Formats: sequence, C-alpha cells, structure tokens
Amino acid sequence: MQSNLAYLNPGGQQVRKASALAINIGAARGLQDVVKSNLGPRGTMKMLVSGAGMIKITKDGNTILGEMQIQHPTASLIARAATATDDESGDGSTSTVIVIGEMMRQCERYIQEGLHPRLLTEGFELAKGEASRFLHSGVPTVPVVEGPGLRDLVNQVTRTALSTKVGPAMKDALAAAIVDAVFAIRQPNAPIDLHMVEIMHMKHRLGTETSFINGIVLDHGGRHDGMPQRVENCYILICNISLEWEKSELTSGFYYSSAEQKQQMADAERKVTDDRTRAIIEMKRQLCTKENGKNFVIVNQKGIDGLALEMLAREGILALRRAKRRNMERLALSCGGECINSTEGMTPECLGYAGLVHEYTLGDEKYTFVEQASKGKSCTLLIRGQNDHTIAQIKDAVRDGLRAVKNTLEDGKVVPGAGYFEVACSQHLHKYADTVTGKQKIGVRAFADSLLVIPKTLAENSGHDVQAAIIALQEAVSRCAPGTFAGLDIVTGEALNPVSAGIYDNFVVKKSLVDTTGVIASQLLLVDEIMKAGRRGAGAAPQE
Repeated sequence: MQSNLAYLNPGGQQVRKASALAINIGAARGLQDVVKSNLGPRGTMKMLVSGAGMIKITKDGNTILGEMQIQHPTASLIARAATATDDESGDGSTSTVIVIGEMMRQCERYIQEGLHPRLLTEGFELAKGEASRFLHSGVPTVPVVEGPGLRDLVNQVTRTALSTKVGPAMKDALAAAIVDAVFAIRQPNAPIDLHMVEIMHMKHRLGTETSFINGIVLDHGGRHDGMPQRVENCYILICNISLEWEKSELTSGFYYSSAEQKQQMADAERKVTDDRTRAIIEMKRQLCTKENGKNFVIVNQKGIDGLALEMLAREGILALRRAKRRNMERLALSCGGECINSTEGMTPECLGYAGLVHEYTLGDEKYTFVEQASKGKSCTLLIRGQNDHTIAQIKDAVRDGLRAVKNTLEDGKVVPGAGYFEVACSQHLHKYADTVTGKQKIGVRAFADSLLVIPKTLAENSGHDVQAAIIALQEAVSRCAPGTFAGLDIVTGEALNPVSAGIYDNFVVKKSLVDTTGVIASQLLLVDEIMKAGRRGAGAAPQE
C-alpha cells in the first residue's frame, strides 16, 4: 500500500513516526558534539577549510555554524536559530546548540519508554515560562548602576565575552579599547548606535596593539610635500567644493580673434578656483594666529589641483582631497561642524575641531589620523595584526565585544557567569516541578537537567572530573544566601564567586537561551513526518 505522499508526488521521499524523531534527535546530538568542545575559555579550536583551500581557525560558535556546510535539514535549522540568537545578542550560539542537543537526548529516553512527545513539549513550555520568570525576578542578576564603578563592571562583562574568542593577553587590550569606544559614542537618553564605531585594520605590528581612536582614520594623506604632516589644535573644514580648474561647459561656441582673448577666458576660469581658495585662506588667517597656536585642515570630497595645493601649502594648511563620502559624514559626527558645498556664507560655525591631526605612512599607503575629536558622536577602533587570519579573528571578537557592552548598558543588569545561572535555574525548576501535576512535570525536569550541560561542558573542556565538579557547584549554589553567587573555577575545578572574579554574562543572552532552546526543541519533538518532495516524475513514472 502506497503512502499518502506517493499519491501526491511519486518522486517524493518520506520518513514517518519513530524514524523521523530519531533523525531529529540524531541531528541535534551530532551538531552538539561538533561544537561542544569549543565552549568556554579553555575550549578547543576548529579549522575551517573552504573549497578554494582557504583556512580559518576559530572557536567562535557563530563563525563555525555560519561557515560550515551543513547538509542535514534539522541540523541546519538548529544552526540558523543559534546564529540568529548570536546576531541579535552578540553571544550564545554555542550554548544554544549544546542545550538543544541535551534536551533532545533527555527526551529520547522518555519517548522510548512510551511517553508522548506532546506531554514533554507541554512541560518544556511550563519550564520555559518559569525559567523566564526566575531570570526576571532579579534573584540571579546584578544591577548595572550609573556611577564610578560602571566602567569597571562593563569592562569585566566585555572581558568575559572575549575570553572565549581570543587569548588572555589580547583579551585585556581589546576589552579596554571596546569599552572606551562605546562610552565615547554613548549619548544621554538615546539608544547606542554601534554603526558609529568605525572598524579599520592595518596589517602591521601585533594584535595586542589594537587601539581606540577618539576620532577617525582616513586611508589617504596630503598631496603636497610642503604641507605639514602633524598639526595640533586644528580647525577642520569639511567641504564638497571643487578646488581644481574646470573648463567651462557651454552649449554655445566661442570664437577668438587673438591669443590674448583665449588667455583671458582661461584666466577667468582659473579665477573661479583661485577665489575659492583665497576665501578659505582668508578664514584661516582670521582664526589661526601665532598667538593662539591654532592650525587649519581641509578635508575635501572633490579634487584640489596643483596650484591650489601650492597656495594652501604656503599657508601651512594640511589639505586632503577626494575623501570618501562615508568618511566625510563620520568626520562631521566626530569633530563637529558641517559639510559645506560653497565658500559663500562660510562662517567659523561651519568648522569642526580636533586636538591632533597627523599622517602615518605604512609601505606605499598613507593614513591620516584625526584624534582628540571634540564632538564624540563617532570614533574608530584600529585593528592591528601580522596577517589576515589574525585580523579576521580580532574583527569577529570586536563585534561580539561591542554588542556585549551595548547589551550591558541597555539591559541595566547582568548575570553572574561561570555556570551559576544554569545551576541555579535548574534547582529552581526542580522545585517548581514538584508543584506541577501530571506527566508534564517530566518535561520540566528534562528542561532543568538539560541546563546543567553548560557547567558540565565547561568542566570537561577544562580537564576536570565532570561529576565531582558539578556536585561541588550544586552544593555551593544551594548554600548561597540572597545576593551571593557561586560558579565553576575552570582552573581548579572547584566553586568560586563569579562576582569577585569579574565573570559576568549578558542578561539578554541568557534570556535568548531560555526562550530559543525550549521553542526549537519542542518543534523538533513534534515532527512525526519528514517529507522530501522532488519534481513530478523525478524517480518515478508519471501518474496516468
């Protein structure tokens, strides 16, 4: 007897009932085994090799799941859900995959004993709601309060997020630069826009020399040897004015009776550019004197010809031409002022200000650093590294670190790390399960036991006895008084105070973990048929 799909599409394939559930459980556990060893500061690395032979070595779960060629549909679904969580909150992709795999493993035993998946999913839904209420209750969180200690707390959260991406030495340098960058663009009573942090890289020196620039870095320099290469206390003219000789474009024709008349026309065309240049020089003379020690810098989106450059160089003006539009916009945000399109009506209020502008030459390329900006609505993180692999690894870590800082400031609270939340929530759910009537309490307990896979994996990746470490951690959490916390020390395998050690996780990451894992696991458990439908006639004769 043919199945229903065979009547609808003879070329389709299907897997039903227990086989479909076994495929989903196997895919979830298989993906869990792939990324499980990457969790935590002591996790191992994965080498990703592309079809062209390009190699990337990383332990970032989002990068691994995003660049792996996953063919299995269930594993692909879990990977997309985990990467979506990472894109939203900046972290938690590896934890999401591991917890989903553990949930499927926990449910496999109960299903084999005859329990219907619907009862497990109903228990998951109850557990998810209770875990979310526990997280929002404030018991497992630390408030983020404005004050002198805010920057130190944010720095600790960032260092925790970076510890799973880069080494210890680089972690401290990157965390300090990232926190400075976000605090530089932070505006009162306004959301933080991370697009205002420009990320630039230079293949030069060491990754630990990655630095924060309170300003902007332009990827070109002055175009005249007589111009200064380092100026301080600078007025900055941001303009989109043509300072090069342009031939008049008219539809009518000119007829000259002598060479003098042709020269007069050329002089008239030249006078337009010279007048614009003299207007800029006149403003510079009014604002910059020997007594006040001010200097003048021009950043022009259009061109500046040789004669105009010579005139500007004689006045000690540093002029940059053909700047990119995005750099012009960021320059106005960081240094103040506005981009002008004409010298008419030009006033000092149109100018920006920076404390230092200097050129830096690296090989055949020139860079212009605009530092100590006055406005502070945009800044730059300059990433340094010896090779493309190091730079790419630092860029991935910087993006996660920026979102960690943003989440900390916007959430207003953080969660102590080192596995504390998972153990505390697991114990809370076990107590909650005693109040649930019916078989749904089995799903609640399965959810609670699944959360323990995070501290277990941390202990396993650190080389400690898993059972001894998890029992010691559970006992320490049980003894915690209100306002005190306990987590896993990956160095000794014993319990520690994560707050004293400066180990914090983002609140939104834990919230996404609780919500996403329960939903995805429930959907996979309720699948009783997997259909792969091909085109009509593919693999079978057409129906008559």
